[in-house]
Amino acid sequence: MTRLILATRNTGKITELRAILAEAGLPHELIGADAYPDIPDVKETGVTFAENALLKAHALAQATGIPAVADDSGLCVDVLGGAPGILSARWAGRHGDDQANLDLLLAQLSDIAEEHRGAHFACAAALALPDGTERVVEGRLTGTLRHAPAGTNGFGYDPILQPDGQTRTCAELTPAEKNAISHRGKAFRALVPVVRELLG
Repeated sequence: MTRLILATRNTGKITELRAILAEAGLPHELIGADAYPDIPDVKETGVTFAENALLKAHALAQATGIPAVADDSGLCVDVLGGAPGILSARWAGRHGDDQANLDLLLAQLSDIAEEHRGAHFACAAALALPDGTERVVEGRLTGTLRHAPAGTNGFGYDPILQPDGQTRTCAELTPAEKNAISHRGKAFRALVPVVRELLG
């Protein structure tokens, strides 16, 4: 069985990708970066989601000699010209402070009318092989930003993005409902034929 390493220590992401690969019938064993605790986390110095995903995938493939999958994602707000974008996880200044990021974004958009609150989640998923071969695919989930958070599922900006065609925010959807339409779900599903092509 071919092994694939996922460039994250986030167990939720690992579980999600395992499910997508299994659904697609791919016989690949998926392991997380936590299986290699000595490998340092990669600095995300790219200026696009794709660049950051590739940086992480290549670093892990080189360090382990195993094909690596990585993703980078964030929220892109129309009236902010696509920001926070790649800065989504550190919009309020400290990396990974979901509540501070959410509060700052809502404050910045407080005067913005309903019809101008369009936004989308974007995700780039990359596969890198130890020989340098690389592929990137992307997925997005479009919607509207609520004025106040709703729901307790998910993380990040999920409580304020209401996907098009839904009456609930991403944080009010079940994990299965969210995976079916999410930017990450779409990107990882698009990666499945790439994995099949390059790894058999």
